[in-house]
Amino acid sequence: MKKLWQLGFMLVMAFTLLVGCGQSDSKKPEAENNKTTQSANKTATYPMTVTDDTDNKVEFKQEPTKIVSLMPSNTEILFALGLDDHVIGVTDNDTYPEAATKKDKVGGMELNIEKIISLKPDAVFAHGMIAESAKSGIQQLRDAGIPVFVVKNASNFEETYDSIKTIGKITNRSAKADQIVEDMKAKVKDVQAKVADVKKRNVFVENSDEPEIYTAGKDTFMQEILNLANVKNVADDQSGWFKIDPEEIIKRDPDVYLITYNYVPNIVEKVKKRQGFKDLKAIKNDRVVQVDPDKTSRPGPRLAEGLEEVAKAVYPEAFK
Repeated sequence: MKKLWQLGFMLVMAFTLLVGCGQSDSKKPEAENNKTTQSANKTATYPMTVTDDTDNKVEFKQEPTKIVSLMPSNTEILFALGLDDHVIGVTDNDTYPEAATKKDKVGGMELNIEKIISLKPDAVFAHGMIAESAKSGIQQLRDAGIPVFVVKNASNFEETYDSIKTIGKITNRSAKADQIVEDMKAKVKDVQAKVADVKKRNVFVENSDEPEIYTAGKDTFMQEILNLANVKNVADDQSGWFKIDPEEIIKRDPDVYLITYNYVPNIVEKVKKRQGFKDLKAIKNDRVVQVDPDKTSRPGPRLAEGLEEVAKAVYPEAFK
């Protein structure tokens, strides 16, 4: 998944989920699970009906205790909510937290309906990113009587906050979800305060290696991160993620060069040695920085950390 997420703008339309293997270690008796979750938060009322991103009304007859996640960002949210013991299936692409990698795998390039049904989940959290490509599989799960909730493909911080709160509501963890969101907002506010008075720098964001270098324009999640970090994007004259020639990067001459993928070894040094790049301000001032691709792209609890990482990369002096 590392590479898929790092190249998400290139692969998003092709991303679906497939066959996994192994067995979950979360086979506690259902009564015990119910006792644990009920004692954690007694605010939700079931049955509960919630409308998902596809305008489908999903009914949860009781508090979910056996959950399958079909997107790494969903998984991160579920674990942050303290539902470790109740997540019984994740995708092959889940990398965080480490405990998630030990769960039953249900995804790759194609949704394995039989595998998911065999786990007997009482909630499946899908995602807007795969809603169309996995439409038939999701319907099969629903036909099998499994509640499938499609989480919105968040495009900004506010929508990420909403996703966290919605999953918290469904899983009877609203109080915890609210705290996560408040902590994220506090982190964002702290970062903004630190960079409020800096001399603004220009940045180029590279999301894939040559020969097909892609970058973030306006109307992207990365653009919002740059805005919040008080950074000027040298590629904000175009929308979305787009391919750009090295000659154009040289022409735009960024102060800082951000790399948002890690599938190429020693990519920072490789970028510095590209033909024609030695005269870039970012190269001459040794401001080529690689940031965590998951923190800066997954719409989940670590997104505020991703903002801080970008801000530190551009304005390290503001965080001393």
